[in-house]
Amino acid sequence: MKRLGTALVLSLFVVSPIVAQAPGPRTGLVEFEMMTWPEVLRAIHEEGKTTALVYNGGTEQRGPQNVNGGHTLMGRATVRAIALKLGNAIAAPVMPFSMNNASATLPGTIGLSSAAFALINEEVAEQLIKTGFTTVILMGDHGGGQKELGEVAARLDAKYAPQGIHVFFCDEVYAKANGDFDTWLKENGYPTSSHAGIPDTSEMLYLGGDSGWVRKELIPTALGDPVLPRGTARDPNAKRVNNGITGDARPSTAKLGERIFQMKVDYAVAQINRLMANAKKP
Repeated sequence: MKRLGTALVLSLFVVSPIVAQAPGPRTGLVEFEMMTWPEVLRAIHEEGKTTALVYNGGTEQRGPQNVNGGHTLMGRATVRAIALKLGNAIAAPVMPFSMNNASATLPGTIGLSSAAFALINEEVAEQLIKTGFTTVILMGDHGGGQKELGEVAARLDAKYAPQGIHVFFCDEVYAKANGDFDTWLKENGYPTSSHAGIPDTSEMLYLGGDSGWVRKELIPTALGDPVLPRGTARDPNAKRVNNGITGDARPSTAKLGERIFQMKVDYAVAQINRLMANAKKP
């Protein structure tokens, strides 16, 4: 808190003349990378946007029909919507790499090790704290790395909580939202799918179907290897499609994508508000 107080005092003497000449707040400007430094300073100290959202995307093959940057592209739209709905947050640049491994057979993935992924998130969070944010929220759009994000958040929160600064892991934007959406799909007669399946493809159709995120002409043939029951090993002798899709993505639509997108945003906002409210309790 002493560092924050010093920064505020210095800003009165050094920064104020520049900020005073800057234009007023731009409506809907919540992406750190699209802001100038005076805009970030003003957002934190005058507009009360003291929460930083760190969203992890990823670069990986997403079947023949979806572009490799899908996790990152969806992440940018998702975290912006979350920041706008929260009203007190700024979205940090979305991380473009997740815990994963490259493949020459399906060459669309650029991954990080568990250690590298955790270290990057830890250092980014601490950089945001140095910038002046008093709450940092870690999130991810990829299954790999959820455990690491939780561990990083717990470790940093223990370190900074005595200073009134908190780091939290928002897991419901991924696990709960996707789990509940899968349940809804099943209850409404949709086929089972996971990677590059109905949820991914539909959300990409909704957010970027007119921007080339999805090869729409390939949707009618977007059928991959079947989804196996949990705990069941794949038969190594069984013939595989091996096109990057797990399950059946053919019923994907932009309308379904809107549903999962809104679920992710709503679940994240609700959980973040709970986490912050609990942190304020004595």
